[in-house]
Amino acid sequence: MARVKQKPRHARVDQEKKKRRNKPGTVALREIRKLQKSVKLLIPYAPFVRVVREITNQLSSLVTRWTPEALISLQEAAEDCLVRMFEAGWLCALHAKRVTLMKKDIELTRRLTGIARPW
Repeated sequence: MARVKQKPRHARVDQEKKKRRNKPGTVALREIRKLQKSVKLLIPYAPFVRVVREITNQLSSLVTRWTPEALISLQEAAEDCLVRMFEAGWLCALHAKRVTLMKKDIELTRRLTGIARPW
């Protein structure tokens, strides 16, 4: 009886290697760290300016003009306020022994900090 030649154990030499998969949550944590290190603004500029102009038109019938520096300062302050509110809401979720941030956490944060609803 003739001997049968065995196939090499690493048969994928000419095929493409399988793409490595990360554990669930690894990519999310990497993205969080990347965003925490960055200093750029995350809210797009044009929609933010549109909302600011819409609110100022509702509050005052006079034509209000904004300098670009004032709009950027306002956007930085708004993003800082949102980040602080989400951090406090996350602490409320942790206190409730949850990982997911829910609407009731943000509402509790707003009640405790005294940030009133704008509507």
